[in-house]
Amino acid sequence: MSENNEMAYKVGIDLGGTKIECILLNNKNEEVWRKRVLTEQEKGYSAILEKIWSIYNDAVLQIDNKDHTLGIGIPGIISNITGVIKNSNTLCLNKKPFKQDIVHMVKHDINIQNDANCFTYAEAKLGAGVNKNLVFGVIMGTGCGGGISINGNIHLGIQGIAGEWGHMQINPEGPECYCGKKGCVETYISGGGLQRLFENRFGTRKTIQEIILGFRNGNPSCREIFLGFLESFGIALSNLINILDPDIVVLGGGLSNIDELYTIGKDEVKKNIFSDRFETPIVKNMLGDSSGVLGAALIGI
Repeated sequence: MSENNEMAYKVGIDLGGTKIECILLNNKNEEVWRKRVLTEQEKGYSAILEKIWSIYNDAVLQIDNKDHTLGIGIPGIISNITGVIKNSNTLCLNKKPFKQDIVHMVKHDINIQNDANCFTYAEAKLGAGVNKNLVFGVIMGTGCGGGISINGNIHLGIQGIAGEWGHMQINPEGPECYCGKKGCVETYISGGGLQRLFENRFGTRKTIQEIILGFRNGNPSCREIFLGFLESFGIALSNLINILDPDIVVLGGGLSNIDELYTIGKDEVKKNIFSDRFETPIVKNMLGDSSGVLGAALIGI
């Protein structure tokens, strides 16, 4: 995966579970225009297609439809065999011929990649991973995903699933995951997973912010769940580091703003590293919530 047509404008679209964001870059990768709309996935697949078509048209109107590339980041991947989306936690996208439908609507070639790959690519090219040979990018938000950049290029793997650490099992007897397995990383250290763990344990619902604040204020139930979250983070990420030994791990997504990940969480990772020293930087992203949409723009064709 690499940048194409450096003289053209770049349109990137980040399709998320709650929002769809579009950005327009010039040939110096400077932002020209940006827009966000709600995904409203409950309205279904066709409604999402219409929103993408609309926001894309708004972008190209800014440049009078001049020469441009187009890239989209999605939750999930396009199957190399069937051409439909699989592994998406935005469930209405699964088994849909998304790329075919979008190309038909916008009448433009397009590169579509997993949203975590777009995040990782942007951070490797423009953010916290610049000048690092092997970057592991993590998205911890509604779900949990990851991407691998090697020498400035995203490593996809033979099946296109490289970096999908959110679906490593860390407890085969754990909570059910939408993917059909039990005890996936995503069920423990995503936002939705953390909330469900609290509700299942104590029978009441709390927001992520309430759980974190409760932990900081010494609430016993919040402390139990939040420390378990950090422990699971340490187990999952150390497994990944033991395999890849990356030059840097860059955290993204809403949960990347939790300060304790870089203190207690990092200590939990250290406990499980297969080495007498722990040198892997675990850092917050530099590009904020723009990482995904910037990466989508950079991978466009």
